[in-house]
Amino acid sequence: MEVLRVFNNNVVLARTPDKGEVILTGRGLGFQAKPGKPVDESKVIRVFVPEDGRDADNFGALVAAIPPEHLLLADEALQIARKDLPNTISSTTVVGLADHISFAIKRIRQGIDLEYPLRGEVSHLYPEELKTAQRVLDFVNTRIEQALPEAEAVPIALHLVNAGFATGDLSLTYQMTGVFTQLFEVLEQAYERPFDRDTVNAARFITHLRYFFVRAQTGQQLNDGATALSKAIRESYPEAHGTALKLQAVLELRLGEPLTEDEVTYLTLHVARMVEDLRLQ
Repeated sequence: MEVLRVFNNNVVLARTPDKGEVILTGRGLGFQAKPGKPVDESKVIRVFVPEDGRDADNFGALVAAIPPEHLLLADEALQIARKDLPNTISSTTVVGLADHISFAIKRIRQGIDLEYPLRGEVSHLYPEELKTAQRVLDFVNTRIEQALPEAEAVPIALHLVNAGFATGDLSLTYQMTGVFTQLFEVLEQAYERPFDRDTVNAARFITHLRYFFVRAQTGQQLNDGATALSKAIRESYPEAHGTALKLQAVLELRLGEPLTEDEVTYLTLHVARMVEDLRLQ
C-alpha cells in the first residue's frame, strides 16, 4: 500500500492493489509518513472504503475530524446491527454513525438538547431498525461518561435504514420517511379512517415502498409490460386502483419522474390488502 495523503497522525489516504483508494486509521500511522512512500501496515487498525462514488479526499477529511475513540465506539456498536440487519454495514454507515455519536456527545457536554419530531414516523415505519437502534444506543451509553438521551435512538435508526440503500446520503432516507407519512395521510383521507401501520400488510406496503425508492433512484422501476395483469387488477380492485392513482400523483410529484404501469399495479395490490384489514377491524 502506498501513502497518497496524510490527514493527521492517525489517518492517511492510501492506494491498495485490490480496493483502490482507501482511508486507513491507526495510532501514529500518519506520523512522518510521506506521499509516495509505503504504508506501515503494522500500524493499520481500520480500513474505510469510500463507497457510492464518494470522493476519497472528502471522506478521509471526515474520518480525520472524528475522534478515533468515537470511530471505534461506532464500529463496535454496529456489531449489534450486523446481527439484526440483512445488509452488510458499509464504511459509509460506520463513519456516518461515528460522526453523529461524536456530535451528540459534544452536544450533551454543552447542555444542548435536541428534539427529534420523526419519532412517531420512525416507530411505525421502521420498528425493527428502531429496536436495533435502541440496543446500539444502550451499548454506546455503557461506554461514555454522560449517557445520551433515549431520543437519540431515532437518528440512529435512520442511519440503519440508510444502510440498506446504495447511498451514503441520509437525505434520501429523510425524504423517503416524509413521503411515507404523506402517503398514509392520503390513504386515511381517501377512506376517512386511520390505517394501522403495525399490520402485516402495512409492513409489506412499507417494504415495497422502500425498495421502490431504490429502484426509482437507480432508474430500475418495475416494467415487465404485464398489461393483462394490470388490467385484471384494475378491474378487480377499482376503488383501490383509484387510491393508488392518488399515491402515484404524490410519488411522481415528490420524485420528479413518472411511475411505470407495473409500479402502479403493485401499489393497487398493496392498497387493496390494507383496505381489507380495515374491513376486518
